[in-house]
Amino acid sequence: MKHQQKYVALYERLSHDDEQLGESNSIFNQKEMLEEYARNHGITNYRHFTDDGISGTRFDRPGFLAMMDQVKQGNISQICIKDMSRMGRDYLQVGQLMEMLRQKGVMLVAINDGVDTSKGDDDFVPFRNIMNEWYAKDTSKKIKSVFQAKGRSGKHVASSPPYGYFKSKDDPNQWVVDEEAAQVIRRIFQMTLEGLGPYQITQILKNEKVPIPAIHMNKFGVGNHRGREIKDPYNWSSSTVVGILERREYLGHTVNFKTRKHFKDTHSHYVDDDLWVIFEDTQEPIIDQETFDLVQKIRSNVTRWPNGWGPAHPLTGLVYCAGCGGKLYCHRTDNGKRVDKFTCGNYPQKKCKSGHRIDGNDLLQAVGRTLKAVHDYIQVDNNQFIKTVEESLTSQQTQDVKTQKKRLAECQHRAQELETLLCKIYEDNILRKLPDKRYQMLSSQYEHESTALEQEISGLSASIDSYTDGTSEAKKFMALINKYQDFENLTPAMLNELIDKIVVHERDRKGSTQTTQRVDIYFSFIGNFVPPAEPVNPKVATAQEEERRKIEERKDRLHQNYLRRKANGSQQKWEEKYKPIREARKAKQKAELDATSPKYVRSQYYDMRLVTRTEADMPEGVIGYDVDEMVRKAGLVASLDSAEANTVACSIS
Repeated sequence: MKHQQKYVALYERLSHDDEQLGESNSIFNQKEMLEEYARNHGITNYRHFTDDGISGTRFDRPGFLAMMDQVKQGNISQICIKDMSRMGRDYLQVGQLMEMLRQKGVMLVAINDGVDTSKGDDDFVPFRNIMNEWYAKDTSKKIKSVFQAKGRSGKHVASSPPYGYFKSKDDPNQWVVDEEAAQVIRRIFQMTLEGLGPYQITQILKNEKVPIPAIHMNKFGVGNHRGREIKDPYNWSSSTVVGILERREYLGHTVNFKTRKHFKDTHSHYVDDDLWVIFEDTQEPIIDQETFDLVQKIRSNVTRWPNGWGPAHPLTGLVYCAGCGGKLYCHRTDNGKRVDKFTCGNYPQKKCKSGHRIDGNDLLQAVGRTLKAVHDYIQVDNNQFIKTVEESLTSQQTQDVKTQKKRLAECQHRAQELETLLCKIYEDNILRKLPDKRYQMLSSQYEHESTALEQEISGLSASIDSYTDGTSEAKKFMALINKYQDFENLTPAMLNELIDKIVVHERDRKGSTQTTQRVDIYFSFIGNFVPPAEPVNPKVATAQEEERRKIEERKDRLHQNYLRRKANGSQQKWEEKYKPIREARKAKQKAELDATSPKYVRSQYYDMRLVTRTEADMPEGVIGYDVDEMVRKAGLVASLDSAEANTVACSIS
């Protein structure tokens, strides 16, 4: 079998930076030089390998890779290049390549640098490679400095505006709103406010055949995907939706330096947002600040059901444990009722002594009634509400301020002591009263404590100065709650806007469904607030109190019966006696739910995929909560007790 004759590889490379150096570096002139060298040395069997517009810091160049593949196959005897910088601008990589070529018996010729490995090693080649890398680094530094100057002046450094904006025809540094895309962006934000997740939003956009951003921008010849073939023009992804929801540019701001790139890297890398440089109000906003902030809060709170039985509970992310301070997570069991239950997330890891379990629908009803009570109180007397809030905030803040001021004084006193101690040990060390080793140990210890105290003093001072005027906070909350009239159908957007957090305490009778549970609701701006109870006729109040007492006595009696059965071993028999009845009722309830509820299926990514979701198919309890009916079925009794300040008490029978 006749062996294939080896040939000489003529390699040309030109980067965008090299183009600035003039025509001498052009691909055409490089080919002319290499072919002239081949003619002068009697080389007729040669082949060109070319990379045009690719940096020498990259070694994934198509032409270069094709040439090296031929080297590995043993088809190349010699490589000819204009100079060593054409091979690459990373001295370590180039050095490794030269060693590989030596092992393969492939000669390397760099015409302008006088390199010819067939004549032996050139001691100056490593230095040339280092200088080539330095050149690439220096060029990158100069380009970066230009971008830094441009970006810090308030101009956009992005090559193309994001989806939703165009460059102005009059001023390329100015962005103007693309109204067609802006409508899609506003709708995505609105759907998020309505409680839909990114995947659900993508499905709606796909079904309505809304073009993806790349297709829309290609239509105008802009964007990073122009010229690329896109098979599915309506294939919205969750990451695209999330990217839109997180873009601060839609607030009308210029956001620069979100990414960073090393001169040797192929791709840029995102950096922390505290390193971004933001210039506000540089173009017309698409989304207002209030909507943007609310969407971020909703997205940080919402999780998806792990079992596919519907969307996340409206209160998800807002409920906290009074015991450990951790979040309560909502789950739903397939028990025929599919009731939402909030449980402390730290309890399974034994980081909390109790699960602080609470029924999600009961909690939602209590929150709705409290919101309505606060709304009605505001409508009756605005001035009295403001006065009450001022008193409540002053009461809360006074104790906090006292504690913090006391601690601040302690920290400042200790900081002065440390300053004195540092001066003393320094003096003792100079006078040889304290050995160097001991001095170094004490000095390091005192410096560490001093640094920690400085940080604490700064934090305490800022906290004390941050206490706000009750009047302004009350007016802010009034403006929020007056936007709403319906407090029965509570949406995630509404709840996240009005409520900061809900703190759930332990049940009075742990292990019993017949119990009372304390819930603290912290509203936006005004904190933990409950309106004063309306005056009640003494006779009516006495009757109500007597009724509550009877209810509590009945709950105690039922719970004690349960505890006695559990203690004497008869609870098992009792449960077996009623088990067939409960199982039959459960099966009937599950069948009814399966027949009427929206259907979800599990994807390979463990996300819930909506199969059918029409209001006609959904039961009343899914679209909205029929409070009266749910109260009748659950026997829920809720009250706002002024004697128990800042507390909503839910009594579940």
